[in-house]
Amino acid sequence: MSDLDLLHFEQLKNEVQTQYLENHTPSHDDISRWKGIDIIYFQEDLRKIAKGNISEKSFYTYFKNSPVTKLPRIDMLNILSVYAGYVSWYDFKKNHLFADEILKEGDDLDENEVEELEKTAENSPVEEAKIPTSEISPKTEEKAFETTTVNSDLQISATDNQTIKQSNGNLSTYDTSEQKSTFSIVKKYLWLGISGVLAVIVGLLGFKDELFSKKFYYSFIDADRNSKINAELQVQILKENESPILYVAKPNEPFVYTTKSKNLTMVVSSPYYRTDTIQRNLETAPEAENIELKPNDYAIMLFYYSKSIKDLKKKRESLNYLISDNALIYQVYDNETYGVETMDKQRYINLVTLPSTSLENLEVIETKNDLSGKINMIKFKITTNEKK
Repeated sequence: MSDLDLLHFEQLKNEVQTQYLENHTPSHDDISRWKGIDIIYFQEDLRKIAKGNISEKSFYTYFKNSPVTKLPRIDMLNILSVYAGYVSWYDFKKNHLFADEILKEGDDLDENEVEELEKTAENSPVEEAKIPTSEISPKTEEKAFETTTVNSDLQISATDNQTIKQSNGNLSTYDTSEQKSTFSIVKKYLWLGISGVLAVIVGLLGFKDELFSKKFYYSFIDADRNSKINAELQVQILKENESPILYVAKPNEPFVYTTKSKNLTMVVSSPYYRTDTIQRNLETAPEAENIELKPNDYAIMLFYYSKSIKDLKKKRESLNYLISDNALIYQVYDNETYGVETMDKQRYINLVTLPSTSLENLEVIETKNDLSGKINMIKFKITTNEKK
């Protein structure tokens, strides 16, 4: 990557901005100041014209910072170049050459193709240098033969000159087989006993929690509909002098909790059900139990109207009735550059009534109601997955 490529990318960003401003009116003309609904509109226009998409995280990485210090992937450069009216990133650079700039033919290759060419070059076999047998001189062979002959004669003569002395001393022996047999049997049973004791100790240490613990199964039921809750629930286990431990109860599955304690205090919460604190004496409590949760009807209706794309006029009226005029609304982002954005009631209604595919990924994190029952706080996010 060269500095000229970074300058070309800044040119491409300006042309992308100009292309978008021809048919749209965002909150700011400068693309680096776009956020929230402006980015969603831009993503829709990019999918429509270039048949591709960039994630919100990539937008903040490459458009919020100027100048950038690294280039995006080649597929993102190609998508933005097509959106600006060019065939590819290579075609864009060819039409914006600087003075004395020469494009190499390899610049138009995909990164994967370049990696494959490099791997092929690295893995190509290298022939080892072989010395022809014809280059071995006859003198060398003759010298080797003479050396072998001399060594053989020396070994034979050395063996012939050796003298063997015989010892006529008498050795006295005694039988110890009986003593060794008794000692080996005692040693064998001693090791078996020690190994058995160690195995029992290791087993107790390794499985002590399972031996002395007990499992409890809790199924959560919708109190109004008398059916299993088809949504994730947050379960906090509270212990004395300890921080809460957070678990997630999966939809339509019982929450399984293993413990050695005699008492249980857990707080169950969900964006769509009222928070409930449950206390049990585990010495007398049953192993399996159904627990009813009261639904948060306003939150459920908010979720339904936010996801529905039918009858937009009725949808706007219903949301206007459900949400308080002074509601605090937060949008949470999945990136480190911009964490949370606040918006007013009308802007939120405009966002969720926009016929966009991004609403398929809208997720309500938390809601709160005021004394009159209307929603006075909403926290939500729109998840995005970048396809590589």
